[in-house]
Amino acid sequence: MNPYTRVQNRLVGKNVNRPPNLNIIMAFAARYIGVNYKKYVTDYRYLVDGNIRCCETFGIDMVSAISDPVRETYDLGANVTLPEDDVPYCSDPLIKEYSDLEKLEHVNPENGKRMNDRLKAIRLFREKVVDYYPILGWVEGPMALASNLRGVIKVMEDFYESPEPLKNLLEFCCEQQVLFAKAQVQAGADFIGIGDAVCSLIGPRRYKEYALPWERKIIDEVHKMGAKVKLHICGDVTPLLELMPETGADIIDVDWMVDFKQAAEIFRGKCSLCGNFDPVRVLRNGTPEQIKKATKKCVDQGDSTTFIAAGCEVPADTPELNLLAVKEALEEVHS
Repeated sequence: MNPYTRVQNRLVGKNVNRPPNLNIIMAFAARYIGVNYKKYVTDYRYLVDGNIRCCETFGIDMVSAISDPVRETYDLGANVTLPEDDVPYCSDPLIKEYSDLEKLEHVNPENGKRMNDRLKAIRLFREKVVDYYPILGWVEGPMALASNLRGVIKVMEDFYESPEPLKNLLEFCCEQQVLFAKAQVQAGADFIGIGDAVCSLIGPRRYKEYALPWERKIIDEVHKMGAKVKLHICGDVTPLLELMPETGADIIDVDWMVDFKQAAEIFRGKCSLCGNFDPVRVLRNGTPEQIKKATKKCVDQGDSTTFIAAGCEVPADTPELNLLAVKEALEEVHS
């Protein structure tokens, strides 16, 4: 059974020869192939090479075009810093006043330098691994993109001081991400990941008002094109667990702080759960035996639609034997 079939079967609870491994690799993949992170995030050929080699070696069941949270932010005109060997970031928000939003125009992903690099990655994945590995594209969620463009602190203040302008910004971000997501599906992505990490900072009431409606719009548009969606919100989303399936996402990741058994019970019959051992304390710092134990615990707490991964990205300096331990544990499990 190849990874593509394994993932598709797992989504609907069909038999698989082992639970799928959806560990998120970014900085680890760059280090594994011996390039600095700037090369990895700016040249799609390194990203594709790193993903395929890591998937082959470590039994990961999905190649991914994810690399950093500011591709869209860069192409919309923000001042983004690209460190030589660290994650790109934006420290100078583009939307300092809401009057700035009136000057902002949507960018065709084909014309955006960094968005187009992701499209090229997906096309190259398509050439190399079509129907063997599922291909995961990626967009930032509307709240995440709004926070990149405006600044997280300002967005938090806007809940109180400028709620309607904030909703206008979220609508703009949603429209941009629909364009980007659809372009990735057209390029060959089987899944679109949505990263909306800032949502772990807000409670259920604000999530329902300011995040869920726009996440759902993106997901609906992706589904119309025949692709599926994986929603990833870093951090403790326990207060949001009841609401997250309302987005319509096919797979929802939960970070290590979340009670995996509780999440599995809430999500059952609504979507697939993915997670969630600690990427640092367990995966990077643990022994292979500890990692196997944590992996199997997640399998036991899930069901026939559950996917397994660390709660968030595999740390760059994770020992290779530790990442192999996840693969070995899943091979030892009888589904």
